[in-house]
Amino acid sequence: MKILVLSDSHGNLSHMEEAVLRVRPRMILHLGDCWRDGEKIHDLFPDIPFRQVPGNCDYRPAEPAEQLLFLEDKRVLMCHGHTYGVKQTLLNAGYAAEAQNLDLFLFGHTHKPLVDMRGKTLFLNPGSIGDHFRPFYGVVTIENGRLDARTAALD
Repeated sequence: MKILVLSDSHGNLSHMEEAVLRVRPRMILHLGDCWRDGEKIHDLFPDIPFRQVPGNCDYRPAEPAEQLLFLEDKRVLMCHGHTYGVKQTLLNAGYAAEAQNLDLFLFGHTHKPLVDMRGKTLFLNPGSIGDHFRPFYGVVTIENGRLDARTAALD
C-alpha cells in the first residue's frame, strides 16, 4: 500500500495535484493547514481514500485534532503537530507514540521534512507541499508487513 502524506498546503492546490499524479497513491492523508485544500484534492481524486486533520490555521473545533488509523497491521497517528509542540521538541510526540504503541507518527507544522526512527515508532513530517520555493511531500509504504517512509521534493 502506497500512501501520499501532505501537510501545510496553504492554498497551493497545484503542488498537491502534481504530487498525487507522481505518486499514484492508494490513499491520501492531509495533516492540516488548509482544510479546504484537502477537500479540493479529494474532489479532484474522489476514488482515492482520503483522511485529514485540522492544523493550527484551520478553525475546525468540531474536528478531532488527531486520528488513529489502522493501516494493515500498523497503528498510525496523524496530527498536525502543534498540539504536541513539535516546533520546540519531539519529546511529547515521543511519549504519545510510546503510550499509544504507535508504528507511525505523522505530523506537519514545522514545514521541515523529517524521517526518523525513535524506539519502535517511525516519525514522518512530509514538510510543506505549499512552499513556493521548495515543496515537499511524504510517501509511506506498507508492504509484506514492512513499514517504510520517505520524503521527496517536488522539483
